[in-house]
Amino acid sequence: MQNLLTWHYWFNLRPEPFLPHITQAFFVFLIILLILTIFSVIKQGRKSLYRHFWKQFYMFSLSNLVIGVILFFFNYESAAFLSSRFWLGLWIIIMLMWLWPMIKSLRLVPVNKKQFEKEQEFKKYIP
Repeated sequence: MQNLLTWHYWFNLRPEPFLPHITQAFFVFLIILLILTIFSVIKQGRKSLYRHFWKQFYMFSLSNLVIGVILFFFNYESAAFLSSRFWLGLWIIIMLMWLWPMIKSLRLVPVNKKQFEKEQEFKKYIP
C-alpha cells in the first residue's frame, strides 16, 4: 500500500502484474459493470421519465466494461506500456467525470415530472 503514493508505481513502463486479490477485485468490478449494463438495457426499454438516464447509464456501463476488459487483458498479458498503472488512474478519473453530469440529470427528474404533470393537467381542459 505504501507504493501507491510513489511516482514509480504509477508511471513505471514495465509494471509488475497485479496481486491475486487485486486481480479478483478488478474482475468482480467488471462483472458488476456487466450486470449494470444488462440491468440498464432492461430499464431503458420501459417508458418512464427515467428513460434518458437509463440510456446514459447503459452507455456509461458498456463503455467502461469494454475499457476495463481491455485494461484487464493488457495487465494479464503484461504488455509493457499498455499495462501501466496510470491508465487505471486515468480511467477512474474519466469515470467520475462522466458520472457527474448523469447524477445532475437524475436530480432534475422530479422537476421534469412536476412540469409534465402540470402540462397534462393543462391539456385535460383543452379540446
